Amino acid sequence: MWNQKPSFRFEIDNFSKKEVSTVSKVFVSGGYEWYIDLYPKGNSLCHDHLSLYLYVTNSKSFRSGWKRIANFYFVLLNQSDKVLYRSPSNEAISFPCTNSMSWGFRKTLPRSKFKKKRFLENDRLIVEVYIQIVETFDGERGDVLEKKETVDINGFQVLASQITPARKLFAVHPDLADDFKPKNQVVRTEYMNVLLNLIETLNKPSQDHSETELSNAHSKLSELTEAGFKLEWLKSKLDEVSLKRKKADADVQQLDERLKNLEQMKLDFKLDCLKSKLEEVSLERKKSDDVDGSRVREMEGRIKNLEMMVSDLKVKMDKEEAKSFADGFLLIDEVD
Repeated sequence: MWNQKPSFRFEIDNFSKKEVSTVSKVFVSGGYEWYIDLYPKGNSLCHDHLSLYLYVTNSKSFRSGWKRIANFYFVLLNQSDKVLYRSPSNEAISFPCTNSMSWGFRKTLPRSKFKKKRFLENDRLIVEVYIQIVETFDGERGDVLEKKETVDINGFQVLASQITPARKLFAVHPDLADDFKPKNQVVRTEYMNVLLNLIETLNKPSQDHSETELSNAHSKLSELTEAGFKLEWLKSKLDEVSLKRKKADADVQQLDERLKNLEQMKLDFKLDCLKSKLEEVSLERKKSDDVDGSRVREMEGRIKNLEMMVSDLKVKMDKEEAKSFADGFLLIDEVD
């Protein structure tokens, strides 16, 4: 029976601008790691439909001859969760298949659909994948010396390097796996590996966690919880780590703002200094202009005085000349 909740939800923004293969982050389903690869313009063999594939990842860590048999299908939705396409259910698909780590659909939605108005809301396409693990084979290495010895801890086969953290885990949380569903030992081992690695990740200092790492941690925790592990305590730990990371990011942002404010204050101070200098220069210039104006007015006054003196002198000379002329006229009359 299919789980009503998707194994993974891949949201793609600005879909119309995607030109090449678009890959999701790695997620965990059935105790194994997968990712989705979407070709907006189709793959090399098909250019008129969107192509969609499911990949199994981290295969290098598996033993030779490993195999995962799974059922899966895809659902494409718009932002309002309206179903745009539902793929057929691929039953009992073997990974790898002819040395390929992927299986999927060359043709899903025709590309012409995406050209229609309002087909995608806000240009966002959502891909959901539903996965059921049917059977697994761990495989064998050719060299027996390379086989890793495992030890049973509360029904889980763990590596020698994991014995101490696994025992400590069950000592602190004895009911951890009371509701754990998978019975296949290989699947149980894979889930325990995911859990122990997740605990190790969350025990790192908060500042060492990236956003991608925390996002993956949330996905893995959800998968582990759905498998039946009782992990309320781990969820609290993850929430605490995420909160510390957000606080650290907020502190960094606050420091950035303070630095910007200081730089602005420094700039404002320089501008104030320049403004003061400009006012000082303007005042000096005004004083200089005032001094020059006084000199001009003084010169103009002296010139006016000289002009008046010249005018008075001219008047006086004219009077003297007229008097001299009158005296000469009288002397001539007397001779006659």
